[in-house]
Amino acid sequence: MTAAATAARPSSGALAAHVRQQLRRIGPLGTIILLHIAFFYALQSGLLRQAAEALPREVTVTFVTPQPQPKPEAPKPQPAPEKPKTVPVVKKRVAPPPPVPVVNTAPSQNAITAPPAPPAPPAPAAEPAPPVVSAPPAPPAPALPRTITSGIEYLKPPQPEYPPASRRMGEEGKAVLRVLVNDKGRPERVEVQQSSGSARLDEAARQAVMRALFKPFMEDGRPVPAYAVVPIRFQLDN
Repeated sequence: MTAAATAARPSSGALAAHVRQQLRRIGPLGTIILLHIAFFYALQSGLLRQAAEALPREVTVTFVTPQPQPKPEAPKPQPAPEKPKTVPVVKKRVAPPPPVPVVNTAPSQNAITAPPAPPAPPAPAAEPAPPVVSAPPAPPAPALPRTITSGIEYLKPPQPEYPPASRRMGEEGKAVLRVLVNDKGRPERVEVQQSSGSARLDEAARQAVMRALFKPFMEDGRPVPAYAVVPIRFQLDN
C-alpha cells in the first residue's frame, strides 16, 4: 500500500468519533420512532384498553371533620374544713358553806315553858257486831217424776192413724214411747224410746199419744206428774 492511500483512509479513532456523532444526531429521532412503534403495537394488542380499564375512573374523596373534644371540667374546689370553735371555759366559783350557828341547848332562865298538852280523850267503845243470821236452808229439789210401765189408765186412749205410704209399702212394727203426763193427765213431752223401724210409723205413734188423755197418777192422795211408757203396734190386716 502506498503512502497516498494510507493518507486518504481515515484512522480508526476518527471513524469512531464520526459514528458517535451520527448516533448522537439520529438518537432522538430513533427514540421517537421506537415510541411510535411501541404505541401502535400496544394499540393493536389491546394493552392500552386493559390499562385504561385498570385505572379508577372516579375517585370520591370525603373529608371528615374531627369533632371537637369536650374540655374536661375543672374539679370543683373542696370547701375548706371549718376551724374548730374555741369555747371559753368558765370556771364556777363555789361559795364556801355558811357557818353553822351554834345553838345553846341549855335551858335559859327566861325561857317560856309551854303547858303540857291535855290527855287525849278515850276512844269510844266499839259497837257490837250484829249477829250473823244464817240463811234458811234451800228447799229440797223436787223429785223426778216416776216412770210407770204398767197399770196406765186412759180417759181417751191413743188412736194411731196408719200412714197411707206405709200401708202401700207394707210397713209394720212396734214403737215404744215415753210420755211425760202432768198432774192434769195431759201429755207434755213424747220421746221415741224404741223405734218401729220406720220413721213414718214412729211419727204417727207420737202424734196419737199427744192426742190422748190419761188418768192422773195419784201419790199420797194427790195427782203428780209421771212418765208413762206406751207401746203402739202397727199391723196390717190379713
